[in-house]
Amino acid sequence: MAPTGKRTGESTRKAGPALPNSAGYLDGRLLIAMPVMGDPRFERSVIYLCAHSAEGAMGIIVNHPAGSIDFPELLQQLGIIKKGEHIKLPENAESMKVLRGGPVDTGRGFVLHSSDFYIENATLRIDDGVCLTATVDILRAIANGSGPKHAILALGYAGWAPGQLETEIQSNGWLHCDADTDLIFGDDVDEKYGRALRKIGIDPGMLSNEAGHA
Repeated sequence: MAPTGKRTGESTRKAGPALPNSAGYLDGRLLIAMPVMGDPRFERSVIYLCAHSAEGAMGIIVNHPAGSIDFPELLQQLGIIKKGEHIKLPENAESMKVLRGGPVDTGRGFVLHSSDFYIENATLRIDDGVCLTATVDILRAIANGSGPKHAILALGYAGWAPGQLETEIQSNGWLHCDADTDLIFGDDVDEKYGRALRKIGIDPGMLSNEAGHA
């Protein structure tokens, strides 16, 4: 998938509600990869759409772990905590998931989190319950216990050029459904794909090549 060219941390979109579904945009919804997905980077993926408009789309994969990287180790690499200080981290920081958010900008971290945390001019409010922040300040806040109640850290993101996502949906590449807190932030990463399908009434073992939308 082609990158949109827009860096999330530099977005000028103001905080506010997502684009209405009547406009045909899917901000704040989940994309679920169909079995016919030809790109191995997105096989069995569940993607939370952070932005979708005539200019393209951007989302975070919420069910692909980033290998053996763990959050405390990442905090040490960034100099936010010193070696051995992970024992002082709050419980939600110690167990925070580091995910492979997509193939674009993979050296950059994007924190998808609950809306109880907000940094002026840095946090993008996607809907009433979910925000995106791509600055190191949120990692510091999580490490000292003042961060959001729910959060996942993703390395990279998924991006679509104008009209590309619409074409992929029409070509049976994706289903989409309403998002919920458990599917976005839940610990059961390996189970999210099946749970997302069941949420829209589909038995994962019975999927065909036909397109469908929740």
